Amino acid sequence: MRAALAERWRRWWTARLPRTDTLALTQRNVYILPTGAGWMLALTLLVLLVASINFQLNLGYLLTFLLAGSVAVGMHLCHATLRGLTLHLAAPEPQFLGSATLLQVQLHNARRTPRHAIAVAVHGGGRATEWVWSDVPAGGSASVQVAFRPERRGLQDVPTLTAQTLYPLGTFRVWALWRPAAQVLVYPRPEVPAPPLPPGEPRAGSGGSAQARGAGEFDGVRAYRRGDPLKLVVWKKAAQALATGTGDMVSRDAQQAQRHELWLDAAATGLHDPEARIARLAAWVLQADRLGVDYGLRLPGQSIGQGSGAAHRHRCLEALALH
Repeated sequence: MRAALAERWRRWWTARLPRTDTLALTQRNVYILPTGAGWMLALTLLVLLVASINFQLNLGYLLTFLLAGSVAVGMHLCHATLRGLTLHLAAPEPQFLGSATLLQVQLHNARRTPRHAIAVAVHGGGRATEWVWSDVPAGGSASVQVAFRPERRGLQDVPTLTAQTLYPLGTFRVWALWRPAAQVLVYPRPEVPAPPLPPGEPRAGSGGSAQARGAGEFDGVRAYRRGDPLKLVVWKKAAQALATGTGDMVSRDAQQAQRHELWLDAAATGLHDPEARIARLAAWVLQADRLGVDYGLRLPGQSIGQGSGAAHRHRCLEALALH
């Protein structure tokens, strides 16, 4: 019951926060409370004060008020360390499901003095929260990377972030909650190991027939032969082969490529589970992109024409993520 109430309180509180990719920290959105060490120090000061009054110890009074003054100054410095800071979130890059998404957070300090020991993390992690600490120079900026792991594919909201500091004594915790407006695109997790590509389909008017190769590759490429022109070599595949030492180099088959075209069709996956079909199509998109061949994507109610390159790969993976 206690955990459920705490979760409801957290959701209600975060829902009140405005969505923005740039947040200026002021007295209205910066909070401060003593830490566990701060409460113990307060109890120690109370014991020292009672003992000094009871035994009329002048040095006890001096020590008590000296420590209390240090705590008061530390509280002011701790709050000022976070107050006046500006946080900015860079647009996150798309990531595959199952991989950690990195959020680039810029900390801008317009003050003439540096700010020390500022931490940023995803809100709601509890004791397992992974804080990223940084110092911000006077009149400058610092950058930190905060990681979180999305739980599903598609367009996901960036989670609520927390910025905090315990500087200088660790007796007070100053923090602020930040709800970014940005969203991150999460590609589907590709099937591993990647299945062979489907056979090419005859181009309209070519009069050819689709045949699958024994190696399971699209008809538009074939194994490298000695004497093949350099312009026919699939260099992405060649670089991978040289890095792994397999020697599995391929060349474009110009005659086959003119008669056939590669279509990655959801109906050709042979799978009934929708998520399994999406995973196989994602693996095919990555495999065709590595081979450097033109390919198209067919989904129920959507079709993406033939193309290649990074922009075409992103368009296909985005369609799979949002399907």
